[in-house]
Amino acid sequence: MRHHMYNPGFQFVKAPMEFNKNTERDTLQYCLGATLYMPGTKDIRAKVVNHELPVTSFVMCCEDAIKEEDLPAAEQNILDTMDYFADQIEAGKITQDDIPLIFMRVRNPEQFKSFAQRITKRQANILTGFNFPKFNSKNALGVLRTLVETNARLGVTLYGMPILEGEEIAFRESRNQELLLLRNILEPYKELILNIRVGGTDMSSLFGVRRGINSTVFDIMTVRDALSDILNAFNRFNDYCVSAAVWEYFRAYKDDDIDDVIKRNFHNALIKGQDIVNPAIDGLLKEVMLDRANGFVGKTIIHPTHAKFVNAMFTVVEEEYNDAIQILNTSGGVIKSEGGGKMNEIGPHHRWAEKIVRRANVYGVVKNEDSVLKLVLGKSEE
Repeated sequence: MRHHMYNPGFQFVKAPMEFNKNTERDTLQYCLGATLYMPGTKDIRAKVVNHELPVTSFVMCCEDAIKEEDLPAAEQNILDTMDYFADQIEAGKITQDDIPLIFMRVRNPEQFKSFAQRITKRQANILTGFNFPKFNSKNALGVLRTLVETNARLGVTLYGMPILEGEEIAFRESRNQELLLLRNILEPYKELILNIRVGGTDMSSLFGVRRGINSTVFDIMTVRDALSDILNAFNRFNDYCVSAAVWEYFRAYKDDDIDDVIKRNFHNALIKGQDIVNPAIDGLLKEVMLDRANGFVGKTIIHPTHAKFVNAMFTVVEEEYNDAIQILNTSGGVIKSEGGGKMNEIGPHHRWAEKIVRRANVYGVVKNEDSVLKLVLGKSEE
């Protein structure tokens, strides 16, 4: 897998790297990008083999996306899908690099334990891991122990991705204690935690609110406060990679002529709320810009056409990449940036620089902010 494969002719300043489920964890946690959620009953085998699914990671959901009576069919479909990909690899028709990072969203701890006893090593060699919905301090240890036991039984590494979305996190009076408990519980299992994910829709529902197509999740104050505290608990010291909330609107990209937008500066158009593609995509771009600024990496999506927009927004522009390299290659003190427009403090900016370089390795480096839209729309750099 590699990000931005839909635009093979684009000239990067630094091209994005190749990765698969066996990439080491410290890098792999940055690789998910736009993660597509789909029902566990959906058959996506042909689309993956034929390279028709434009995502690098997806989740087959056995929770909210399906009815309870469809759970057996979803479980069997997931196992059959893993067997199918294993067959294709053994037949030499595809390689591990052709398969996106695949996760299963379990329904509850009991269902996870039951499913974990069914999965074989051959199937687990295709799967990257599991999403744990409504993860909290009461169910965390049981889920994590099942994950460890499954890995030990099969001799594989399957990762866990807790989803923080319940009342314990959403409600102010319990949030700080819950986050502290979860951080302490997760610490011994850190190497098996690929992402911390957040449930923006579930938390919004607790307050009876929903963001509009022209607003962002950060405009919902109760949810914004919870997201801020989650980042405070898990994004410090670059210990964990925290992925951003789902974008809920389906309207997708169509082949608009946006040359005029590029000429007048895409980044300024986004900040000023000027039209770029269409309301849904413009709202998504604005939200991802805020996700990125606050330290989120990656985002849940519900439509495959959103992937290119999200992943492009996580590319690194050349100026900030040069700043990051300069910071990491300097022993201390304060220096002027190569462009001369900012001050780089070696100590305070060190963790920022580490994250920028990791993002650059995974998503690539582009010339400037306007290059982001050119990348999405299949245009080449001049």
